[in-house]
Amino acid sequence: MTLDQEGIINAICEHMAERKQLDPSKIEVDLQWEEHLGFSAEVAVDGRTQILVEANMLEAIERYLFKHFDRRVFRSQLELDVEDEMFCIVKDE
Repeated sequence: MTLDQEGIINAICEHMAERKQLDPSKIEVDLQWEEHLGFSAEVAVDGRTQILVEANMLEAIERYLFKHFDRRVFRSQLELDVEDEMFCIVKDE
């Protein structure tokens, strides 16, 4: 299974909305990848921004897959990658 960029953004929006007790539509996410820093996401909530590191992104994806696809996955089964856009490979183990 592969989760596309939109799925990753939705996962992060839902995760942050739960944590901040807001509607997911109030969350803005900008996915980022830099060769020397790796994967991250800039999240804007109520005019404030914070950076999520890869581990936080993977946590959001784990919860999203369980909630929407009834799939319980471990961190070792998730691999972020980028070509034209970011995506997440979900490995069956």
